[in-house]
Amino acid sequence: MLLLALAAAATITAAPCSDTTFEESRFTACQFDARSEELRLVLTAKGGPPLRGFAALSAALGPDRDKVLFAMNAGMFDATGWPVGLYVENGAERHAIDRASGDGNFYMQPNGVFWADAAGLHLTATAAYDSGRKPLWATQSGPMLLMDGKLTPSISTDGPSRYLRNAVCVPAPKDAVFVISDDAVSFGRLARFMRDRLGCRDALYLDGAVAGAWIPSRKRMDDHAPLGPMAVVLRE
Repeated sequence: MLLLALAAAATITAAPCSDTTFEESRFTACQFDARSEELRLVLTAKGGPPLRGFAALSAALGPDRDKVLFAMNAGMFDATGWPVGLYVENGAERHAIDRASGDGNFYMQPNGVFWADAAGLHLTATAAYDSGRKPLWATQSGPMLLMDGKLTPSISTDGPSRYLRNAVCVPAPKDAVFVISDDAVSFGRLARFMRDRLGCRDALYLDGAVAGAWIPSRKRMDDHAPLGPMAVVLRE
């Protein structure tokens, strides 16, 4: 079920993604529906090094590539493409959660975890995330852009830092909306778009500058920067 605010602004019907303009910036929003689609987080193929991009992801998926609705980068990573925070792929933890302080966007507080288990999809601030959980999929990133409908304190209204950026929100346990800006935007503008246009109450920043999308129905496969973890949504 898509939020009424999103449906009114840019309806997603059979196509997984829709475009809209907000505060003179262009955005693409792609919906995942767990009732009829499959979400995977992908880092490597057969235990090899990180794939680093959508072309390699397509090759690694084999025949499943024909079921791809969309994919986006999904969490921050080091120079080798390896996650810097919690990363769980198909039930296997491949990197532990990072609760430390540090520099850079990842450590802007609060940061958070996007995760999925048998109950559905979740967005949880890292400080509140229970390490005893057993998610099927999880990726840690930061900062949280929205919490309970409010811009988080680390986010300014419209700061001078402008990049292509992407993020995710979970409007309901079976629904997620992945967003990527198609123009360079501030954290604040991305957060307001997700709140005011999409109706998101909580939203997690995934990355900037390297942010990219693969949308086969549009013949779009961004390749402007190497990636780390990727989220891919497939029709079942």
